[in-house]
Amino acid sequence: MAAGTTVDHLTETYRAHYRSLLGLAALLLDDTASCEDVVQEAFIRVHSARGRVREPEKTLAYLRQTVVNLSRSALRRRILGLKLLSKPMPDMASAEEGAYDLLERDQLIKAMRGLQRRQREVLVLRYFADMTEAQVAETLGISLGSVKAYGSRGIAALRVAMEAPA
Repeated sequence: MAAGTTVDHLTETYRAHYRSLLGLAALLLDDTASCEDVVQEAFIRVHSARGRVREPEKTLAYLRQTVVNLSRSALRRRILGLKLLSKPMPDMASAEEGAYDLLERDQLIKAMRGLQRRQREVLVLRYFADMTEAQVAETLGISLGSVKAYGSRGIAALRVAMEAPA
């Protein structure tokens, strides 16, 4: 290779600096297995990108930076995992509540079917597909004012249908 780090140079760098890179990772992470994983991944990434390392003497600097970046990523994943684990489990709904929710959902579906086609399309795209009014207008090929009008009338009709005794 004319430019870039050769595989032989990378192998020499591995032999000479593996322990020091492991020590760098150990300063950032707390367990040996993670440190070894980070250093191995750094070598794999540098090997994959060795053609982009224009000056072989900068290979070690590139490896050090990669170890630091991978260690940061590992810490971020751990922190995110801890945040997710620390959240209390939501209270489970009772069977009665679940049945009530199912009836309410069935009533909503029936009410939605009773709407005019355009009202139903606007409401589904706006509230179930979570589109903005502008996106709904573009999707349906109607004006923004029409989206607002169909949406308003559709909600009013749903309100009436949901309040009516089943």
